[in-house]
Amino acid sequence: MRFVQAERFDDWRETARELLCAEVPPAEVHWSAESDSLLFADELAPAAPKTIHVPPQFVALAKDVAFHRDSRRWEILYRLLWRLTHGERQLLEISTDDDVHAATQMQKAVKRDEHKMHAFVRFRRVLEGENESYVAWHRPDHLIVRLAAPFFARRFSAMQWSILTPDESVHWDGHELRYSPGVPATMAPQQDALDELWRTYYAHIFNPARVNVAQMKKEMPVRHWATLPEAQLIPELIAQAESRVRTMIDTREGFATSAQQFIPAQYDLSSLAAAAHNCTACDLHCHATQTVFGRGPATARIVLVGEQPGNQEDQQGQPFVGPAGQLLEETLTQAGLQRSELYLTNVVKHFKFILRGKRRLHQKPGSREIAACQPWLAAELKVLQPELLVCLGSTAAQAIFGRGFRLTSDRGKLITTQFAPRTLATWHPAAILRMTNEIRQQEMREQLVRDLTISAAMLA
Repeated sequence: MRFVQAERFDDWRETARELLCAEVPPAEVHWSAESDSLLFADELAPAAPKTIHVPPQFVALAKDVAFHRDSRRWEILYRLLWRLTHGERQLLEISTDDDVHAATQMQKAVKRDEHKMHAFVRFRRVLEGENESYVAWHRPDHLIVRLAAPFFARRFSAMQWSILTPDESVHWDGHELRYSPGVPATMAPQQDALDELWRTYYAHIFNPARVNVAQMKKEMPVRHWATLPEAQLIPELIAQAESRVRTMIDTREGFATSAQQFIPAQYDLSSLAAAAHNCTACDLHCHATQTVFGRGPATARIVLVGEQPGNQEDQQGQPFVGPAGQLLEETLTQAGLQRSELYLTNVVKHFKFILRGKRRLHQKPGSREIAACQPWLAAELKVLQPELLVCLGSTAAQAIFGRGFRLTSDRGKLITTQFAPRTLATWHPAAILRMTNEIRQQEMREQLVRDLTISAAMLA
């Protein structure tokens, strides 16, 4: 067994070249990334030099993987190098290979971490006499300081700055980058006047209508919040999001038009449907074939509300006539309900889609479209005065209950709303059809039938 060590890519490349020239197979090499962990690291005997050819993409891959924190990175790279030079020239094209997969995942993690460092470093001003400099603290997941530093040198070339991390720090004096050992967070300034600027900026760009906490935490990991001044505002902004959205809707903030201006002064379902065909309150009418208004008897005691018409509904002008409509009809029958006795409608009356070749694929409507279309649904429910309102899917549920409603936790609960004495939310048939896990799909279908059965029993 040969014991070797490498701290950076150049170390590994030099050692790997020597090992390869000596024909030392990967199984006979133990790599260490710690500079002081191998007191008796082997001195390699000189071997006859030889030319080594590898695909260019391997060099790029290896340079990125070298910044990963995993101590196995050197042995994985050497194993790939060995195989590429011993008869597996096309190895990198086999994405399912264990070594290729591991190296590729490491490369992706490093690139993500580099992006986070570019985005989340927050400098604080430091004055020492008349000298001004800027210091930031950051905690990357991987050893990426030397990878990310050139970006800051280009972007803040006129400043003198330092970025401190637990592993390594980097300093820019306006001419060159210097590196020094890592330091604890307490070595960095804790706050300055720039913090308030960050908070003011974030509060202005925060869009309460597009809050998705899970996605936000994915893009802005919580572990970085401690060094982001604007992160202090996040809990408060999230808590206020729903009321801010309602205020925006009430005051028409950001909305040029809404369906309200197309609704007749006196109306019934027929006049509403006729008026809706001329609605241009949002841009969806530009691409949809036609308005798909609600259908059903004016005496219906139960109203079902979905998200928006699909491709077939858009072509036929009727709600729930596509695959999701067929599944809904099957589940209604199982629950003992007759479709002809129900009123079916959607929150949004035009089909929103994206083109994939000749196919029109469903696209979820945004807050702008939902808010613009909401007066139609409110008018329908005002005429119908349903005894029971069933929301199919999260979009319909949040349009009725508010954006804080969570279908996964609140599905099937009977709640009084301004629109009906009994309102509940359940799965949209389209969501069941899209579920790829067959066991889960069957479970969701049974839950839909159960919720519809409860709905039928309430009116028996």
